[in-house]
Amino acid sequence: MQSKGAIKLFTILLVIGCIYQLSFSFVTRSVEKAAVEYAAAFPEEEQAAKEAYYLDSIQNEPVFNLLVKKFTYKECKEKEVNLGLDLKGGMNVMLEIQVHDLVKSLAGESQNDPAFVAALESANAALKAGASDYIGEFAKAYAESSNGAPLAAIFVSPDRKDITPNSTNEEVVKVLRNETDAAIAASFNILRSRIDHFGVTQPNIQRIPNSNRIMVELPGIKEPERVRKLLQGSASLEFWVVYDAQEVLPILAEADELIKATSTPAAEENAEPAAEQTSDLAAEAAGAATEAEEVTTGFTREQNPLFALLDPSYSGGCIVGAAREADMQLINEYLARPEVKNLLPSDLVLAWGVKGEEYFGGRFALYVLRSVDGKPAMDGGAVATAQENYSQNGANAEVNLTMTSNGTSQWAQLTGQNVGRPIAIVLDGLVYSAPNVNGKIEGGNSVITGNFTIQEAQDLANVLKSGKVPAPARIIQDQVVGPSLGIESINAGMFSFVLAFILVLLYMGLFYKTAGWLADIALVLNVFLLMGVLVSFGSVLTLPGIAGIVLTMGMAVDANVIIYERIKEELRAGKGLSAAIKDGFSNAYSAIIDGQLTTIITGIVLFVFGNGPVQGFATTLVIGILTSVFCAIFITRMLIERVEAKWGKVSFSRSWSENWLANVSFDFIGKRKSAYILSGSLVIISIISFFVLGFNTGVDFTGGRTYVVRFDQSVSAEEVRVALEEKLVSDDATKSSLEVKQYGGENQMRIITQYKYDDTSEETTAEVDALIYEAVKGFYTYPITLDGFVSTQEDENGIISSEKIGPAIAKDMLFGAFYAVLFSLIAIGLYITVRFKRWQWAMGATFALAHNALLVIGIFSLLYSVMPFNLEINQAFIAAILTIIGYSINDTVVIFDRIREYMTLYPKRVISENINKAICSTLSRTLNTSGTTIVTLLAMFILGGENLRGFIFALLVGVIIGTYSSVFVATPIAYDILRRTDKDAK
Repeated sequence: MQSKGAIKLFTILLVIGCIYQLSFSFVTRSVEKAAVEYAAAFPEEEQAAKEAYYLDSIQNEPVFNLLVKKFTYKECKEKEVNLGLDLKGGMNVMLEIQVHDLVKSLAGESQNDPAFVAALESANAALKAGASDYIGEFAKAYAESSNGAPLAAIFVSPDRKDITPNSTNEEVVKVLRNETDAAIAASFNILRSRIDHFGVTQPNIQRIPNSNRIMVELPGIKEPERVRKLLQGSASLEFWVVYDAQEVLPILAEADELIKATSTPAAEENAEPAAEQTSDLAAEAAGAATEAEEVTTGFTREQNPLFALLDPSYSGGCIVGAAREADMQLINEYLARPEVKNLLPSDLVLAWGVKGEEYFGGRFALYVLRSVDGKPAMDGGAVATAQENYSQNGANAEVNLTMTSNGTSQWAQLTGQNVGRPIAIVLDGLVYSAPNVNGKIEGGNSVITGNFTIQEAQDLANVLKSGKVPAPARIIQDQVVGPSLGIESINAGMFSFVLAFILVLLYMGLFYKTAGWLADIALVLNVFLLMGVLVSFGSVLTLPGIAGIVLTMGMAVDANVIIYERIKEELRAGKGLSAAIKDGFSNAYSAIIDGQLTTIITGIVLFVFGNGPVQGFATTLVIGILTSVFCAIFITRMLIERVEAKWGKVSFSRSWSENWLANVSFDFIGKRKSAYILSGSLVIISIISFFVLGFNTGVDFTGGRTYVVRFDQSVSAEEVRVALEEKLVSDDATKSSLEVKQYGGENQMRIITQYKYDDTSEETTAEVDALIYEAVKGFYTYPITLDGFVSTQEDENGIISSEKIGPAIAKDMLFGAFYAVLFSLIAIGLYITVRFKRWQWAMGATFALAHNALLVIGIFSLLYSVMPFNLEINQAFIAAILTIIGYSINDTVVIFDRIREYMTLYPKRVISENINKAICSTLSRTLNTSGTTIVTLLAMFILGGENLRGFIFALLVGVIIGTYSSVFVATPIAYDILRRTDKDAK
């Protein structure tokens, strides 16, 4: 093998990089263990709060020294293995900006115009029917309903300079699209700020490309109702006049003395970590932040309880000090005491900055605002627009602010009265900026300058525009996973992974002897590299992701099996060991690369069209294939050559496995008609089942609500269903679609309902929760409360998982699933056509893949009502179908590759003979790879938990069908097409 030194160097660097990436996870686990030890010294009801306080207090403290670089706990947390919500519990929310409301508000006084109303109704109907371009549908409908009247007549306004009576329809549509983008950006900014201050560890918020949607993931959430209200609340943008810090600091000094005099020993004990009650590790970390703070401020908590936390050395302008995030709640409590509030001016309002500032050491500034008649000086409705730009010299970014016609006079008065003083820009009670007023601003146009980056200027512009956001964000999908279910998922997933991994290692070692154990070393390295690369990419590890790792392990041996079987063939042909190793690897490369590339294609399609957990599975699968190929081709070969050089021999089989399936002779082509009859019959039965029995379609594709409810005793699914039917009755007295099925143990039920599924408001969600509670509360042996039932914050029973999907997003998922399967088939067909230079092979493979998909779907249709586990057609099922397509084409390509090789080596043979011999020669590889994959999938199916059972069942069935179709469907069909279309084929 050439470039052995370069490969070794690359491997060493890759291993070092993975160690670096994974080390942060070990550090955070150590810190969190110390937090648990610290909290254990307090009463049980206080432990969760104390643990959170401990971790907050060391957010910005160094906890990991790596050579010359020190990492804080916060930095380590950002670099650790990121677990998905299905593994640690939490809430996933999809919000959509209501463009209908945006267009309506921009129309102003023209909202009641009959043509405008008709156009809105038509656009709404088009949106429900699956259209994605609301603005385009509205413009087209308005042109029809108004007999060609210009759009500008509806949207022209004194406050708008971008739309005039002479604007064309295209120009107006462009403005409406820009306004939509601005509304989404403003909503995104508001949501990000609210989430950052909600106290959630590792939140994730992102805009969904090419849509009006924003996705939010909040790990560890136990109060979903509170989150729904928070995310959908109206934004409140305000402009405040301010106090000077020097006016307020003397009053705060008095308050500090008063707090000291009135603080109780118990309060002091709770305010400061009790290091002596914890282990040495916990005590050291718990006390570190407090000691560092006291050294920095020059104050102690005993003498200055307020200023020890709120450092006045950072005061200036309208800022009276800065504090660490962990101390902000205690400062708020101090300042909210009645005796302290009596000292403060009645018009004084204290507000925190929106984020920790670098020049304050990551601390949050506390601003002193002054109310005017109990209100802010101006509200955000006065803002017409705001835009980030670079300054004239291009050195810094700035924000151009324009007021409405009514706001211009207010702004002139406010700035005129506060020349030389700051005006605070406040959103949702948090200060985003407090620029100084250089002079009275008339005309309504202002420029806000500062040491902004362009991103910071954009964020501030979005904040300023949020005051006039007319399009609220509404939840159209949410999923809640209780923490107990997350822990169960981790335990089940990890146990099944470890067992499956051990089984694969044993299989390889027992079948291929020395070479098998060497492959196992490469396989262990593969898992390590896979985890390291996943972390370095910031990928989220989900339960389907663990399934992807397990499946990757089963498929990882495929490359080794192909190589080893080729080496065994070379040895049987009489070649020496060194030559057999060299030729075995060389001859296996094309089959390995072709097979794995086609699987990668399906993984990429899956990532593009899938959602969160499905994307996690796709990411793991693709990265796993890449690391598997690297380890098989390079690492395994280096190990084998090293052993051969040192001991002069390497065993590639045991006596019983040496010639296993080596001398098989079977006329596969001659039996193809029997296979056609069998496959055709199964396809016909499947299609009949589609129409007669239908499918158990999940809420992913139909819309609705899904709950997993845990009881404190065994219950009957039928009894629960009857109880629910009595409560879930629509306003017209009709019963909604309802399904109840055992989920895991006999004390857990999965409830699926379409009761008011087209109304995704928080009020309706709360109504459905309450109705389910009323229906099932009688099945508990104790009086469970509604709050306990819904949140499981204090009660382990009740709703441990829930999901809500509106009809619009369900339709998008359905179309996405269809396109994903279609595009994967087209992409694979094109690849095979190019790679094998004959379209006939692509047709055979594509027909076989469609055959596989139809049979798996048919089995789900036939068995969903009788199986004791959930066989649901949902996003995970589509992921399974695409994985089956990738796996099946891998098998097929290996056979095609051998056929191509035989046709080159033996051009005078008839094509049927070459095909039969090619299939027979690859039979050992086919069954070995399928066997290891099935073993790993069985481990996941039996031990992986209820969440994955239907998904793994689809993969199991698909692997079996795919193995069969590669031999009996794909190749025979390609042969028949080739015979009829190619004169050279015999």
